[in-house]
Amino acid sequence: MDFLDDSLFPETQDKLVITVAPYGPEWEPADFPQDIAVTMEEQIQKAVDCSNAGATVLHVHAREADGKGSKRLSRFNELLAGLRDAVPDMILQVGGSISFSPESEGEKAKWLSDDTRHMLAELSPKPDQVTIAINTSQMNIVELMTEDDYAGSSFARPDVYNAYREMTVPAGPAWVEEHLRRLSAAGIQTHFQLASVPQLETVERLIRHGAYAGPLNLTWVAIGGGFDGPNPCNMMEFIRRVPNGACLTLESVMRNVLPINTMAIAMGLHTRCGIEDTLWGRKGQRMTSVQQIEQLVRIARELGRDVADGKEARRIYKIGTFYKDADETLSKLGYTPNRKAGERGVPRRMAA
Repeated sequence: MDFLDDSLFPETQDKLVITVAPYGPEWEPADFPQDIAVTMEEQIQKAVDCSNAGATVLHVHAREADGKGSKRLSRFNELLAGLRDAVPDMILQVGGSISFSPESEGEKAKWLSDDTRHMLAELSPKPDQVTIAINTSQMNIVELMTEDDYAGSSFARPDVYNAYREMTVPAGPAWVEEHLRRLSAAGIQTHFQLASVPQLETVERLIRHGAYAGPLNLTWVAIGGGFDGPNPCNMMEFIRRVPNGACLTLESVMRNVLPINTMAIAMGLHTRCGIEDTLWGRKGQRMTSVQQIEQLVRIARELGRDVADGKEARRIYKIGTFYKDADETLSKLGYTPNRKAGERGVPRRMAA
């Protein structure tokens, strides 16, 4: 991304899109009973509360009536139907893992099978977005957590801690291409959850080869454990490599969430919060998902940046938009065009 002399002025920036991940699939209800929604009614009301606080993208996971993370797509269908009625302007973004919680004591945390995750393209009502990981990698979500972060929670149990410590993300090339094809055919926008520059490079190649043709909405996920850590040098190199036509959100874990989000607001990027990412405000002080949203809204106002409403967020994300081919996608995103047959030198965009 390019930054001009006026790029840090809030009046030149897009309005802020706040993504909230309030369902916290890694936590057990007893870990934060004041904020973990269990019943279907509570899960829907949680979305309403987050929308009222200022969030416009809802990262969706579902729970069963017993509080366990749901692995049933029928449960997601039920939740999506309720959300469509309750928060019609919110962008509904289903988490591509579906649920990664261990199925029984002593088992590893793991993502569901390739075939099951492909079925996200068949959800009804369909979500606006489904997130996708690129390139199989480690996803050790506890690497950056301190004992203070998870004291008194289920993660203090060695079996749970070790289950998440050993988690990996299955996202090989053949599966990724097929998943992109199915989501696009269903009219569902892909949201890319990326751990590093090499994964961003893979996305560019997918676009250049015609495997994906649409807007580039992506999140830099700085959670360590196989992903980038929340190092500002990593962050700025990732930002530098993102094309100007993309829409970039920054995400981190635990008490890194707020400083990363504050930098995102200042730089004209977008934010993600919620108890899936952090339970904390200041050290030792729990914050609900709604309180985290309200905090980001206050910071944005202090910096003079407007917060998008649901309809504005849909415009910024270009929900419902797809492109006809690789050439159009590269042009819309601001990438250099593909090399033409026999062309030498660095390909350049033609003047309009």
